[in-house]
Amino acid sequence: MYRQEQSSDLSHTRRAVLCAGIAAAGSELLSGCSGSPPSRDHHAGAPGAVPARSVPPPGGESAAPAAEQGHGRATRRLIYTATASTVDLGGGHAVRTWTYNGEVPARPVRITTGDTLEMTLNNHLPESTTVHWHGLAVRNDMDGVPNVTQRPIRSGASFTYRFRVPHPGTYWFHPHLGLQLDRGLYAPLIVEDPREPLSYDREWVVMLDDWVDGVNGASPAGVFAQLRGDKPPMGHGSEHRSGHSDGHERPPSGARPPRPVGGVDAGYGPPLAHAPGQRGSSAPPDGGDHSYRLPKSAVSRLLGGPSGHIAYPHYLVNGRTADHPAQFRARPGERIRLRIINAGAETPFRVALGGHRLTITHCDGFPVQHHTVDSLLLGMAERYDALVTVKDGVFPLTALAEGKRGAAMAVLRTGRGASPTPSVRPAELYRDVLVSARRLRPHDSVAMDRRRPDRRLKLTLTGGMQEFDWGIDHKPYSPDRILKIERGERVRLTVINATDMWHPVHLHGHTYALAGTGTLGARKDTSVVLPHRKLVFDMDADNPGLWMLHCHNVYHSESGMMTTLGYR
Repeated sequence: MYRQEQSSDLSHTRRAVLCAGIAAAGSELLSGCSGSPPSRDHHAGAPGAVPARSVPPPGGESAAPAAEQGHGRATRRLIYTATASTVDLGGGHAVRTWTYNGEVPARPVRITTGDTLEMTLNNHLPESTTVHWHGLAVRNDMDGVPNVTQRPIRSGASFTYRFRVPHPGTYWFHPHLGLQLDRGLYAPLIVEDPREPLSYDREWVVMLDDWVDGVNGASPAGVFAQLRGDKPPMGHGSEHRSGHSDGHERPPSGARPPRPVGGVDAGYGPPLAHAPGQRGSSAPPDGGDHSYRLPKSAVSRLLGGPSGHIAYPHYLVNGRTADHPAQFRARPGERIRLRIINAGAETPFRVALGGHRLTITHCDGFPVQHHTVDSLLLGMAERYDALVTVKDGVFPLTALAEGKRGAAMAVLRTGRGASPTPSVRPAELYRDVLVSARRLRPHDSVAMDRRRPDRRLKLTLTGGMQEFDWGIDHKPYSPDRILKIERGERVRLTVINATDMWHPVHLHGHTYALAGTGTLGARKDTSVVLPHRKLVFDMDADNPGLWMLHCHNVYHSESGMMTTLGYR
């Protein structure tokens, strides 16, 4: 089980803030949004609607965004360093990659609802980076989107993120620049409820990942080149958005980044042999001597077609391969809370615990009416919490790479017995699979009120696997295109998938309610939309700023499948 990190006594002022140039550009782009918001009180049904299990809501309207209303009781100060490291994935699979503090995944951040998180990120990478707080309704200038909400954190520099944590739940953080997510830069963010309604004995954070970086000379950039050919990236790592000739910043030859804030050195190492966008390195530009493109026969019945593009050499649970798995110990009869996070860049995972059923309690951090299943399917960036009363024995927690060959595995041990082999496939994987949160109903404490939307928006996911030209409305991402709304509105957004492939769609800065017949559904920030189907959800505009909406397949978003929603 993860160790809980101890509080730091170090105190730092914020080193950088949202630059005036970006703020001015955002104001200009949003100039068409000016006007008075509706006069109705929109707190009760907002994405920030405060459940009975969390801190009380502020009274009345406030000029501050939902993420800044009220005052936390404490400030949690942390220092993380993004650095090149050698990590052991188990069984002698040592790879050179990029990490936070030299670990994959980095140890989790734990904080209590209503408190303030203050994290200083020291960038010892050979290029710029940022941190995105996935699923949290943070203040816009803390959202970590390069050249949209902040300037990228340059190599050798530091930046302090500081925000109040508004809601309890299971979240995580990762970069939002280029293909950095497909390295080792990620960690859980667990927001604990001071009035936790669930009763359980132990907790296990389960972080799933697909891994290619550093294997036989491969890199995410090389794999991207295999998929996209000579077409340039069109996401936040692209040349015309970073303002540098190769799309990346590098320190002078032989330079070592300055000592990090607070005097803590997490072990800076030399740059990887083949950093994204860097040509002429020692690694082949095709990502090594191996093709990682999946065959066309790699399809998923549950996802309605191709499950992905990349045949990853490794799949991980908590940074370990199935042949040397992470282990969790408990006593028979104990009740365990699983917090399952899909941190993969391109792989959906079907998860089951051998010999047990899972009672789903939360999705994407927000509580649902309890629902028991044998297994569940997580798209990239989705999170589910589940309760399970464990039996006596040794059991595999298997995460099948949906539609691909391979699986990740961890081991639950409550008694004596041999460990399961990596090839084991629990029968629960093939029974009663939760594919979509549409089957779930929100807990009453977080259910959005059903009212007529003030605005309706529609966008279409476009592109194809052959050309790898993913976009929205037949166009790649451009920072000049913004879906404009007004503060206080209830917005109904329809996302039509006109492609032959599924997509996990993520909205920054808000949670929404899945829309359908009758009452509104479960609260989500990331949802799977199947091929030639649509995703419909309602959101409340209660956290002003420029917010990304994109596919969380990082190879799709970096090809251009993202856009911006904005209001002030």
